[in-house]
Amino acid sequence: MATEQALTELRALLGDRLTTGESHLAQHGQNESYYATALPDAVAFPESTEEVSEILRICHAHDCPVTAFAAASSLEGQHLPIKGGISLDMMRMNKLLAVNAEDLNCVVQPGMTREALNTELRATGLFFPIDPGANASIGGMAATRASGTMAVRYGTMRENVLALEAVMADGTIIRTGSQARKSSTGYDLTHLLVGSEGTLGIITELTLKLQGQPEAISAATCRFDSVEDAVNCVILTIQSGIPMARIELVNAMMVRGFNLHNGAGLPEKPHLFLEFQGSPNAVREQAGAFGEIAEEFGATGFAKAESTEARNRLWALRHGAHYANNALDPGKRTMATDVCVPISKLAEAVTWAETRTQELGITSTIVGHVGDGNFHCGLRVNPDNATELQTCKDFVNELNDRALALDGTVSGEHGIGIGKQAYMAREHGPALSYMRAIKTAYDPKNILNPGKLLPPGNM
Repeated sequence: MATEQALTELRALLGDRLTTGESHLAQHGQNESYYATALPDAVAFPESTEEVSEILRICHAHDCPVTAFAAASSLEGQHLPIKGGISLDMMRMNKLLAVNAEDLNCVVQPGMTREALNTELRATGLFFPIDPGANASIGGMAATRASGTMAVRYGTMRENVLALEAVMADGTIIRTGSQARKSSTGYDLTHLLVGSEGTLGIITELTLKLQGQPEAISAATCRFDSVEDAVNCVILTIQSGIPMARIELVNAMMVRGFNLHNGAGLPEKPHLFLEFQGSPNAVREQAGAFGEIAEEFGATGFAKAESTEARNRLWALRHGAHYANNALDPGKRTMATDVCVPISKLAEAVTWAETRTQELGITSTIVGHVGDGNFHCGLRVNPDNATELQTCKDFVNELNDRALALDGTVSGEHGIGIGKQAYMAREHGPALSYMRAIKTAYDPKNILNPGKLLPPGNM
């Protein structure tokens, strides 16, 4: 009844921008991973911060759940309205509001995607470097603390969000941070909201750091006889201080997926995908230094991609890894893992993961932003086969425990969402109770993305 009362008031506010149509509900209840469909009671399409504020004021008054929705590219079900209520579709709030070129920053609405942002920035000579692969929304990237292929050089969303505007659970609008590059004034609410997965507030505006377009860019691939050789090459490259822009691992199974899905024609061996940025001389020096290290580990098949078109083809292949997985064991779904370990422990973790999935008979790709210790296993699974699903879940449990034993984390970038709540106590221990206290303070009625991030228990 409370939700129906909320819908009545929301219809008066939004008109036909509140919908209960079956197609809209279905669209907002799907996900890229293996989680079950979860339908909202209605979908709202706000067009301003003020509308978001009024929507939350109404929902707060009627204890109606609100789950933010944008590009729906998250892999842990963060956008799924598992408690029903309102799916708050932010994609109409998609404008670039300001570019402050002298200060190397811009102001955007949360529904703008990273590709659209960089398209609009082209004429300025600046770009936004965070690149998770999918054409994700900027708001969603902030909410999940995303990173991606260039995190090894430019950091994650945590390092690249200067300020936020957000609407809190009761409809209050707040601003955190500023255009200044640093501040020592009070609690850092900006970076508390970044990574909170829509459980503490709804982001309605972001101030982002920008970077100058590099003078020269060169990409390349090379292959190795084993994953261990490839990863040890990465470790020595990072420890040697070579300023890689990107250094990405794909295992032989992932290469098979590329060949089946994209017709890549690559030898089915572990590969590294690389990118160097800087002045022409710096790029040559970086490539040369990397080449010397790679030869120590038996790298062969060096192939350069220096034109813009060749680089785009190379990175489109890597960014399409999630979809190339679908070519392996067709008809199944992909269960994605997301551990991150200290760089010195990376070879141990990756080689264990590859060996263990082979022992269990799981079709698994491995891809990774290995320059910062983050890698993913893409497990092909039939969610309707209880035995197969449990085998994959058992492997994920083993992998997460191993990452924690190596002083790592169960998520380097995908976040917690639905799938990783069980590991929060293992990773954070007594600190979890302080996270619950923050949630209670920010959202005492638990209407913001309920059922996500924090494991079941006292809110």
